[in-house]
Amino acid sequence: MRRKEIKNLIIDFGGVLIDLDRQRCIDNFKKIGLQNVEELIDPYRQQGFFMEFEKGLITAADFRNEIRERVGDIIPDKQIDAAWNSFLVGIPTSKLDLLLKLRENYVVYLLSNTNEMHWKWACRNAFLYKGFRVEDYFEKMFLSFELHQAKPEVGIFKILLEDTGILPAETLFIDDASANCLTAQSLGIVTYTPKAGEDWSHLFK
Repeated sequence: MRRKEIKNLIIDFGGVLIDLDRQRCIDNFKKIGLQNVEELIDPYRQQGFFMEFEKGLITAADFRNEIRERVGDIIPDKQIDAAWNSFLVGIPTSKLDLLLKLRENYVVYLLSNTNEMHWKWACRNAFLYKGFRVEDYFEKMFLSFELHQAKPEVGIFKILLEDTGILPAETLFIDDASANCLTAQSLGIVTYTPKAGEDWSHLFK
């Protein structure tokens, strides 16, 4: 990153750090009988009760029960969780190494639309590396299901800015959804929207 004024980084989770497989997730939900699930699952922002789960407005138990009701069958928790978590593939170790390196020169924050189930899976499976844990990669994490707000709503960005006290002009936001970047730009935050699968480490060379 050549911009000398940038002191802070806000990084998205899904699609920017962790690789996603939307089709695998849709296929697994259909196997347990949840039809039209592709209308609810989106790489950038979930819909319906999936969005309520992302905002922490319903619990994991509520989420599972909604799926059972729609399927009309008693599906075990483990099967529902496996279908939903199949959306997540993993974080390439090169990105974990990059995060650790970036912390030497920037204050790094995570800002994610995610839910309790995905976050627990990621903490157990995606961030454990070379003895590091999720807390080691970020100064602080801002998660939609804990804050009850989601991108691209302006509220979640304002919460982050007020909590951290960082200046928008000194902050770079990396997110693969253009709608999220537009909201950040409206607050004066510098943004970058990587393409699917892009290695965005070139920003810091």
